[in-house]
Amino acid sequence: MMRPMKLAGSELMFGEGCLEYIKTIKAKRVSIVIGGKSMERSGMLAKVEGYFHEAGAETMVISGVEPDPSFQTVMRGASEMMTFQPDLIVGLGGGSAMDAAKTMWIFYEHPELKKMEDILPPNEFPKLRAKARFCCIPSTSGTASEVSRSVVISDNETGMKHGLGNMEMMPDIAICDPEVTASMPAKITAETGMDALTHALEALASNRANYVSDILATQAALDIMETLPKAYENGQDMKAREIMVQASMVAGMAFTNVSLGIVHSMAHTIGGFFHVAHGLADAILLPYIIDFNSADETAAAVYAGIAEKAGVKELGAAVKELNKTLNIPETFKDVIADEEKYMGMLDELAKVALADGCTKTNPIIPTLDQLKELFVKAYKGE
Repeated sequence: MMRPMKLAGSELMFGEGCLEYIKTIKAKRVSIVIGGKSMERSGMLAKVEGYFHEAGAETMVISGVEPDPSFQTVMRGASEMMTFQPDLIVGLGGGSAMDAAKTMWIFYEHPELKKMEDILPPNEFPKLRAKARFCCIPSTSGTASEVSRSVVISDNETGMKHGLGNMEMMPDIAICDPEVTASMPAKITAETGMDALTHALEALASNRANYVSDILATQAALDIMETLPKAYENGQDMKAREIMVQASMVAGMAFTNVSLGIVHSMAHTIGGFFHVAHGLADAILLPYIIDFNSADETAAAVYAGIAEKAGVKELGAAVKELNKTLNIPETFKDVIADEEKYMGMLDELAKVALADGCTKTNPIIPTLDQLKELFVKAYKGE
């Protein structure tokens, strides 16, 4: 059942069947950004284009966004948009497609900008919506880019990831239909679901946490812990898919307002240097960081409260058990074979993670040595 909601000028649609909302959107030319072939194979791309055509809009597709979207791909997409001149841009797919689409939007609206550095702090973020509005249609239940002000884009030369957040990038329209997520493979369901759980738990422990974010993040965390195994075991369980896409969305609303913590700082770093999928990195790191943050009384109380509500004895142990159920490895040693390279980069890994924007809202601001120790623990399982 479609459930519409308007939030601060944005249109948020959720529930089975809400994809049809596209037919009510006022647009003349629509650029749709996708990743690989999954949206074509599942028939979702054709369905989305069909609804726009029914509404009288012309569409074009920008495809080939990588799992770690690159700045080169962003500029290619922006160039295609300059030719087509859309008045609506749609990110259809996982977080990569949505992040790439958001960033293409910036460089389409501002062709005078030429480099990623042009929009990174301390530069002033450019105003958007002079040419187009922005819509997200997620195919995964994890990244919450559809309700997020953030993007992560990789540098073509170094491979390092640039994180950027600004409220200008909040989508005007988000359409969260569980049908779009039904084509997700079990592995992607697991990893993106753990990304969503990390969003919720890090928002709860954030040193900016507040009354509203706590309400959102608490329910999201509980629903994900209960429902993710069901969605993983049966991809066609539409009730589980619907709960997951909504819980991911709600966790996104929470962290967009209070930010995250060092699970994300470290996962961004591991992803940049070793190209580990973001949700997988989050899942491996989360139990270690829960243990580390529990030295803070407030964070420990937050974790204990969630554990009690979830009916588990200890949250870190429950997350480890959930990872096992989802066939997610316990350590990075299982996914990064070159231990010598990893251990040789500890200083650099710690420096990059410490400088990440998510670190400043972690309940404990770690030292470089503490981060190095955490990177070792997450690799060796100690």
